[in-house]
Amino acid sequence: MSMTGEVAGTQLLGRAAAALRAVSGMMPRGLTTAEVAERAALSRPTAYRILAALAANGFLDRDARTARWVLGPELYLMGAVAAERYDVTELARESVRELAARTGESAFFSARRGNETVCLLREEGSFPIRSFVLYEGVRFPLGVASAGLAILAFLDDQAIDEYLANADLVARFGEQHAAAPLAARLRQTRRAGYAVNPGLIVEGSWGMGAAVFDAGGAPEWALSLTGIQPRFGADRRPELGRLLMEQAHALSQRIQRAQPAR
Repeated sequence: MSMTGEVAGTQLLGRAAAALRAVSGMMPRGLTTAEVAERAALSRPTAYRILAALAANGFLDRDARTARWVLGPELYLMGAVAAERYDVTELARESVRELAARTGESAFFSARRGNETVCLLREEGSFPIRSFVLYEGVRFPLGVASAGLAILAFLDDQAIDEYLANADLVARFGEQHAAAPLAARLRQTRRAGYAVNPGLIVEGSWGMGAAVFDAGGAPEWALSLTGIQPRFGADRRPELGRLLMEQAHALSQRIQRAQPAR
């Protein structure tokens, strides 16, 4: 294959991956072709060709009634195989349930995937008013939402500097996600041991998160809580942070015992 062909093939693979990530982040609702094009930064004709090819190979389906693209059966089969090595959600379920039961808030487990986090588990607490910013499958860039903030804060300094220099979060998430204010929140997260999102995604919807570490000491997951602002007052945040770090430490130990360093 010529160098030109290799570059074109790599670009096509990257575009297909972007389309799949866009659809997976909006499950079970799915996305229209135009929505995939916007989220994956593709032209609409290119998006359609990629989506159709993915569907022909079983990676996507298209709902005949809504014309929305959804994940297909081939991904389910691949995911079931990959889960044998990578899936730690069963190890996390105990901590997520414990957090929801002890706080009354919605509790979550998220995993780092490159420069994003993806929510894998959700458990509702007993408090009747809830925030619906997070749900299984939703993705956010690192530094956005409390899980991504907690993970980013505990990467090494070089990785953080490189991320802040290249991330473009302002257009989608607002000026509070520019490099300077984000860096300030990362410093505060390191000092406290847990992250706080004071309604920066949806006004009035607060979140807190704590990083979960693999056997090599890398922050690869996070536990988090979300709820309405009055439930996250200054008098209650230290206790919520303590519970998050307690469960994050326990989960880190369970994961490290199950997946020893290689």
